[in-house]
Amino acid sequence: MTGLDKILKAIEAEAEAKADKVISEANKEAEEILSAAKAEAEKRCKEIAEKSEADKKAILSRAESAAALQEKKILLDVKQQIISNIIDNARMSLANLPDSELIEIVLQMVKRYAHNKEGQIVFSASDKNRIPKDFNNSLKAVLEDRPGAVLTVSDETASIDGGFLLVYGDVEENCSFDALFNAYKETLQDQVNALLFD
Repeated sequence: MTGLDKILKAIEAEAEAKADKVISEANKEAEEILSAAKAEAEKRCKEIAEKSEADKKAILSRAESAAALQEKKILLDVKQQIISNIIDNARMSLANLPDSELIEIVLQMVKRYAHNKEGQIVFSASDKNRIPKDFNNSLKAVLEDRPGAVLTVSDETASIDGGFLLVYGDVEENCSFDALFNAYKETLQDQVNALLFD
C-alpha cells in the first residue's frame, strides 16, 4: 500500500468515524426530540382530558342548577294555582251561603266598614231578595255603638257578585266580595300558603 493509499484510507476511516458520530448524535438528538414531543403530547392530552372533565362537570352542574330552578318554578306555579283555586272557591261559597249565614256575614262587614254618618247600603239584585224584612232593625242594632252611623237599605241594586256598597252621598265604598277578596289577595294567599305548605 502506498503512502497515498494510506492517507486516503486514513481520511476515509476518519470520515466514517465522523459520519458515525454525526449519525449517532443525530439519532440521539432525534430520540430526545421524539421523547420530548411524546412527553409534551402526553402532557397536552392530560391537560385536554382534565379540561374536558372540568367542562363536563361545569355543564352538568349548570344543567342540575337549571333543572332545580325549573322544578322550583313548577312547584311555585302549582302552589299558586292551588292557592288561587282555594281563594276562588271560598269567594264562590259566600254566594251560596244560606240566607241566615249571608246576613250574619253582611252584618259583621257593616259593623267593620260603616262610617259614622248616614248612608245607604246597596245590594245586588239577587242578594236584595235574600234580605229579611226586618233587616233595617238589624242594621240599627249592629251600629248602635257607632255614634252617627245610620244605614238604610237602598231601593237601588248594584252589579256586584255579593256583599254590598255603602253609599254616603257622592262617596261610595265597595264592600263587594270581589273587591274585598282583591284588596286582601296577598294576605289571603299568605295565609292559605301557611296553612297548606308550611
